[in-house]
Amino acid sequence: MNNSNQNGLPPWKRTLDVLLIVASLPMLIPLALGIALLIRLVSKGPILFQQERVGWRGEFFMCLKFRTMKCGAETVSHRGHLRDLMKSDTPMQKMDSKGDKRIIPFGKILRASGLDELPQLINVLRGEMSVVGPRPCLPYEAELYQQWQLERFNAAPGLTGLWQVSGKNRTTFTQMIQLDIQYTKSMSLALDLKIIFKTIPALLLQIWETKFRKKTPEKVNNSVNCEVATEANLPASVSNN
Repeated sequence: MNNSNQNGLPPWKRTLDVLLIVASLPMLIPLALGIALLIRLVSKGPILFQQERVGWRGEFFMCLKFRTMKCGAETVSHRGHLRDLMKSDTPMQKMDSKGDKRIIPFGKILRASGLDELPQLINVLRGEMSVVGPRPCLPYEAELYQQWQLERFNAAPGLTGLWQVSGKNRTTFTQMIQLDIQYTKSMSLALDLKIIFKTIPALLLQIWETKFRKKTPEKVNNSVNCEVATEANLPASVSNN
């Protein structure tokens, strides 16, 4: 297991991660087994999906997820979609929100609920991730970052984070980066606990939007109401640079 001090994980954060995982195991193990069985029944191929991601200070690691796409699904369209989001001032809407033929049955709900990311608890135990932190990005995304955006790598990536509970798909790419940077500068036990408590309501809202919202979200303005950010003495609105 990696030394936590070498991965941007203060002792209190590492302790919190391990305690949360151990306490959740009785519930998570049956849930993970059920999801694995579901994927096996509806799609041929491996249950788990490994993908190289960028972690603390730009270090690469293999991120684990439950597979929600058909085997051999192309990635060119996602690269183009991500590039468009990075250059535009539009909400971070996922490709599958408009329908994606690459998704396996029940894959959309697994992605919307975040259940596809349960295997990342292994990454957390390895010290490559934390329960709370910036979203682990793809290498080809990091290659397009501006210099100031690299500051988001000053914290270990997480399963949930300030961005995820502050609007997520209703924010722009720039707002996501700014929220992540705010987290790296204000990281504390109190902030992590607030983010964790707000994650379930945020996920429920995301599931509702995925299931019932038919139209594309309207373009957001230059500020995002961030309740958690306000409670952590961070700006209540995050303005684009």
